[in-house]
Order: sequence, then structure tokens, then C-alpha cells
Amino acid sequence: MLRDVPRHGSDAAPRVNRPAAAVLGVALAAGLGAGGWALAGAPGGSVRTSVASPSPSGAASSAAAPSATSSPVTSPSESVSPSAAPDVTPSAPASTPAAAPPKGLTKADVAAGLLSASFPQRGSGRLKVVPGSAAAPGTGKVVRVRIEVEGGLKVDGRRFADFALATLNDERSWAHDGYRFARTDGTADVRLVLASPDTSAALCRPLRTFGRLSCHSGDATVITVYRWVKGIPEYGKDLGGYRRYVVNHEVGHALGHGHLMCPGAGRRAPVMMQQTKGLKGCRPNSWPYPDAG
Repeated sequence: MLRDVPRHGSDAAPRVNRPAAAVLGVALAAGLGAGGWALAGAPGGSVRTSVASPSPSGAASSAAAPSATSSPVTSPSESVSPSAAPDVTPSAPASTPAAAPPKGLTKADVAAGLLSASFPQRGSGRLKVVPGSAAAPGTGKVVRVRIEVEGGLKVDGRRFADFALATLNDERSWAHDGYRFARTDGTADVRLVLASPDTSAALCRPLRTFGRLSCHSGDATVITVYRWVKGIPEYGKDLGGYRRYVVNHEVGHALGHGHLMCPGAGRRAPVMMQQTKGLKGCRPNSWPYPDAG
């Protein structure tokens, strides 16, 4: 089953004591434990978003999952309280790739779900579940993943979902530990969310991400579209490699893994290293088990 771990950002700072007013007194599955991880800075403004937060259940967890709920995304001083179900809105089938990708994109970008090299600082504020499901391949501990994309982003949700699930089910990923990842548009163990900078920052609180860092919070793996488009300098043009890293890193937190350090200059960076904050002399690495498969 998925273990309770502290909230993590892909670039979270070491554990610190937060002021009492900033502490959320709710233990979130695979997110908050007794401690927490904090980042410097805070997003501003407010936006409302529909967020489903069922507890892990089924083959990956023995706990019964409550029905999906929605959470308003508020300003930093406000609390977040569940209220209604998320949008599950049918969308048009993935479009056939054009002979040439849209301006500013590569074929690899399109395969990862991007329809434009630009993105808004703030989307619609509502998360839309990508319709569809796919059984987990092979045998093992099944983890159900629901894909959610914020409205207002120029993203093909199905391609984003396919990219993420292919990454997780690669033998070099957590599949090597015996996990198998199924896609669902219903009750899930992990919600994989792609959101605008402002909305991702709100969803990641009390972690402070500035909208430029991804995080794991409760049952949600929140990826900021800022990094999905831009990556980081250390990965250079290998944006696909960075995208696989951030999916593996944040879902790794959902599976109970904490942060690791660079083991030495010139060596591969562990996937649970905060690579977005710099490689500290290590080489880029997208995989928990890069030599497997």
C-alpha cells in the first residue's frame, strides 16, 4: 500500500518548523506526515479550482476511498476544504500529428501533450479529469492514476496521460519495484495534475513553489506547466528526459520515497534528488533504475 510521507516538492527544502498559522492539521495520504517540507517564497492572488482527493484504496491500499471531492484553491492565508466533485468533461480525441509541430515545439513536445510553447500564468482554475482508462500491464501492485489538466492550458490531455503512464510503467521506473500503474478517470490512488504556475502554487501549499516547482501534496502529484514547457538548463534540449524525471520524482514521493543527495561529482543524480534545484556536479538522470530493462 502507499505509505504516508511528508509533503514534498520536486525542489522542496529540508524539513523546517513552520509557524503554527501555516500548518495544516490534516494528515494527507502519501503527502503530510508528522513533519513537512518547505520552500522559500509564496504565490499571490487567488483562484478557484476543482480538486478530487480520494484516499488510496484498492490493490495499492487497504484503506477505503471516499468519494471524489473538490477543493477551492485560495490565497495563502485561507484554508482548503473539500466541497464538490471534479469536472469529468469529455474532450475531443487526440488530434493527428501535423507534418510539422506547432511553432516552437518539437515532435517530442507534441508527444508529451503540448500544443503550444506558450502558457498562461493562471489558467481557468478548474481541473478537468482526462477521460479514459487503461489496465495496468503485467502483474504487480496496482496503483491507479487519474490524470487532471487545468482548463486554459494548451495541452492534449490524452497525450500527456500516455506519456506519464508510459514513463511509470517503464522497467527503469517504479515498475522495477513491482508496481504496475493503471489509468482511471474515477477513484484513484494518485492524482497526476498539470496546472498553470499560479494554480500549481496554490495546490502545493503550504509548500512555497512560486509556480516554478512541482510538488507532491496528499494524493496529488502536481506538475507546473512552467517546467513541463521549459525543463531546466542541466537537461539542455532533452526536455523529454526532464519530464520523465519530474513524473518519476513526484510519484516516487507518493510511493513513500524521500529526497536523496548527489552521490558524487560525475555520477548519476538519483531520481529522488531535487534535480530542478541544480545537479551539484551529478549527471542528469530520469529513472529510479536507469540500468534496468
